[in-house]
Amino acid sequence: MSSTKSPRIEIIDALRGFALAGILICHMVEQYIGAGAPMSHYETVSSGIGNQIIDGFIGILLRGKFIALFSFLFGLSFFIQMDNGAKKGIAYGGRFLWRLVLLLLIGYAHSLFYRGDILTIYAMLGIFLIPFYKLNTKWALGFAALLFLGLGRYIIFYFTNGEHLFLDIDPMDMESPRMTEYYETIKNGSLYEVFATNSWDGHLDKMNYQYGAFGRGYFTFAFFLIGLYVGRTGFFKRFKEERKFTKKVLIGSIILLVVSISITAGAFIGIGQEGNVNSWLGMIGLSGMDMANLAMTLIYIALFVIFYRKVKPEKWLAKFAPYGRMALTNYVLQSIVGTALLFGWGLGYLGELQNVYTFLIALALIAIQMWLSKIWLQNFNYGPLEWIWRSLTFFKVFPMKKK
Repeated sequence: MSSTKSPRIEIIDALRGFALAGILICHMVEQYIGAGAPMSHYETVSSGIGNQIIDGFIGILLRGKFIALFSFLFGLSFFIQMDNGAKKGIAYGGRFLWRLVLLLLIGYAHSLFYRGDILTIYAMLGIFLIPFYKLNTKWALGFAALLFLGLGRYIIFYFTNGEHLFLDIDPMDMESPRMTEYYETIKNGSLYEVFATNSWDGHLDKMNYQYGAFGRGYFTFAFFLIGLYVGRTGFFKRFKEERKFTKKVLIGSIILLVVSISITAGAFIGIGQEGNVNSWLGMIGLSGMDMANLAMTLIYIALFVIFYRKVKPEKWLAKFAPYGRMALTNYVLQSIVGTALLFGWGLGYLGELQNVYTFLIALALIAIQMWLSKIWLQNFNYGPLEWIWRSLTFFKVFPMKKK
């Protein structure tokens, strides 16, 4: 198979780096728990107006939006790889499937440190992208719309009535024995003990979150399909000329945001403070939240593109491109650094650093990784994990160091 690469589209790398920065901020302030935590933890890290402002900022503007943006870019990258293969007369589906197997292995190793790992989910869901490559665009967008509206959640809730599919743990119960045991393990346990709990229970817990009534996995796959669609349109190849389309996306997303917030508010007001989220009204509220995250993510994409067209903002935003080119390496590395700082097998600051400090640490780590990524790519063709992934994908050792 030919290994000739198509020219990279810088704005896509920059957007990926931007998404990764938002993910790092969320994970660091959440202290890489990847699950619920005892109420005492939240009372400590969020006490005081400054910490509450940080928590609100992340909850409203970052949480759920930047991982959605990352998912959108995964779908876009899938199309680019499949399309490049088709242009060379090569059916890339089998190769992409093998690439997903490798991603699953990398993700599993990463999940031993951080049970909130998304790579294993991408590897599993990515399999279902392959048949969508040749499916009519209207069908792909229609299926994505149904998922955004909550179809997967409603089907699961109809059959389970809110019962967990896998591990029997309620993320809303902050004092459940299983949740407390996990928190104590990551706070005081050895690296082996953390690996042991994340190696199996961590994935079962994640399956509940992704494929249960909460339905994050269905939302993720819908973003895969939106990325696939945008790839088909060739939008990022001519984004500077697509001013009207970008403006339409921005206006439409703002309208969707207002509507989805109204739906969410109405649903949860109907439930009341003492009501049960595991109800049809609760499912509608969760779907409203998903649509709000969809709207916010599209707003971020549109604004990023608008600013990238301008000379001065482009120079600043382009600094995210090397960071985005090494997204796999940086994503895994930031989890290892974060857990080493917070978990008991490392420095053990879990539950002791307040939101303001973890937020500042996240910003510092982003700056360091952006600088290191720039320096690395001046001397090497790929990030370390990107090189391993690519070489194993094609069963060929690609030149790492630049000539």
